[in-house]
Order: sequence, then structure tokens, then C-alpha cells
Amino acid sequence: MGLTNNGLGQYTQAINYFEQSLAIAREIGDRTVEGKVLGNLGNAYDSLGEFSRAIDCHQKYLEIAREIGNRASEGIALGNLGNVYNKLGQYSQGIDYLQQSLAISRKVGNRASEVKVLSSLGDAYCSLRQFRQAIDYLQQSLEIAREIGDRTSEGIVLSSLGNAYDSLGKYQLAIDYYKQSLAISKEIGDRASEGRVLGYLGRSYGFIGQYQKVIDYFQQGLAIAREIGDRASEGSALVN
Repeated sequence: MGLTNNGLGQYTQAINYFEQSLAIAREIGDRTVEGKVLGNLGNAYDSLGEFSRAIDCHQKYLEIAREIGNRASEGIALGNLGNVYNKLGQYSQGIDYLQQSLAISRKVGNRASEVKVLSSLGDAYCSLRQFRQAIDYLQQSLEIAREIGDRTSEGIVLSSLGNAYDSLGKYQLAIDYYKQSLAISKEIGDRASEGRVLGYLGRSYGFIGQYQKVIDYFQQGLAIAREIGDRASEGSALVN
């Protein structure tokens, strides 16, 4: 129930279920389940912007993973910590955690985790405006995502590559990546990502002076934002 509510964006309800699950895991002494539930709790708090609580949960998850010798979980916990610190703008610490996570993901052969960590590293370096480094990590992530058939991650990484090339002023290349990402978002029914990428396309077309396309893409993005109740994206589309 917790994961279902988390996936639906009902984070407060998800936390309630995770807390119940955590209490049971501790009562029966199941350290493996305890660690995984702490990781889920951390992700829910992260989504709510409660980063201090998220870090606390992920640190406890990391301690348990190391205590029981679960290397895969250790790698996931480190990756989660890296993502939270990056959201806080503490990129040096975030990247350090992600690099540790990447090393473990590769050692244990967790390709799905490797895709996500490489993508997170790419996004971190984009935030630092080190775009060449970012593109290198994102291209590695994209290659593995395609190799293992992870369409969701593929769409996310294509969008991130678009952002990197947009920041470098290579707008046509950015548009090409955004269009690939948009096609995947439509294919898998990810309306939030679809709306977000439509906004990116509108922005890039604005930089090359194709204003009718700007209006078209922003209007499509606005319609989706209103449909799914994404007030932040709706406001952004209206401003643009």
C-alpha cells in the first residue's frame, strides 16, 4: 500500500503505511525489510521536500545494509543520499555518494541502478554547468537504459540530454532529444513528463525564433498541467 500511494503521489498516506510496515519489521527483527522500508520512507520524505528526514532514513538504511552485508542495498542507499544532497545544492557531497553507489552497482551487476546513478550524476554536473561531463554520464546511462529496455529511464535521460545541449546553445540537437523523450512519455502514458518536455520544446523553439511552435507546445503543456493538477507547471506555461 505504501509503494502504491507513493507512486500515485500520495506521500503522506504512503508514509503512514511505511511507518506501520517499519514497526512490524522491527518487532519481528527482519533487518532486510527494515532497511528497505527506511529507504522507501526516505524517498517519500524526499518527494515532500523534507530533506532532513529523508537523509536520516537513508542513513539508517545504509547502516543496516552494511551491517547485514547487502551490497545491492548499500548501493541504493548511497544513491538515494546522493540525490537528496544534490537537491540541497550540496553537489560535492552528493556526487561523492553517487560515485560510491556507481562503483557498487557495477560490482554487483545492478544495471537498473547503474542507469539511475549515471543519470543522477549527469544531472548534478548539469547543475554545476559542467555540461561535457554531464553529457558523458548521460550518454552512458542512455546506452544501458536501451540495453535493458528501461523505457522510463530512457525518456528521462533523453530529456536531460536535451537540457544539457539547450544550455550549450545547441538548440536543434536539444529539440531532437526532447522529441525522442516526448515520444516515450506518450508511449508509456507518463503525462507529467509529457507536459514537462512540451515546455522544454517550447523554450528551445523560442531560442531559434520559431514562435508559432513555441505557442503550440506551451499550449499543449498547459492543457496537460491543468489535466493532472500540476500547478507549478501550469504557472510556468502561463508565464511563458
